Amino acid sequence: MWNRLVLVAALVCLVGCNPAPKSEDIADLGFILKDPDGKDVRLSDYRGRPLIVNFWFTNCPPCRQETPVFIKLVEKYKDKGFTVLGISVSDTPEQIKAFAAEFGINYPLFVAADREDVMEAYRAIMAYPVSWFVKPDGSVFLKHLGSASPEWFEQQVMGLMEASGL
Repeated sequence: MWNRLVLVAALVCLVGCNPAPKSEDIADLGFILKDPDGKDVRLSDYRGRPLIVNFWFTNCPPCRQETPVFIKLVEKYKDKGFTVLGISVSDTPEQIKAFAAEFGINYPLFVAADREDVMEAYRAIMAYPVSWFVKPDGSVFLKHLGSASPEWFEQQVMGLMEASGL
């Protein structure tokens, strides 16, 4: 009985807690992914700017819920170099293109189906969405599992900007 309670408590924390980044946590921007048009893109091309590296998929309700929030944040903070890197964990390029058109996405999207190496590097394996808030030097400001309110995301991006000296 106690083992089950401990397991349930651990799962609740896993879903609801934001793991604090360790000082050595650096976002691995060394990957090359394909955009929905099949073009190779280096994530390192985005080094030097504040980022949210977001793992999602088109049929994920919380992912769909946070997409308009990301669009507004990118629009609001683009002059400071902020962007979101949307990494789809299971969708085809056609599904990603349809999603981008439906929402009017203003940030880059990437295809990562069958890229366990990328998902393991970001510990984005079991539940989605997963968002890493990354400072321009590549260090991790915050890791977040699940969705949140627009106000929460705004506060975190403001904190990211402040921690980045912007």
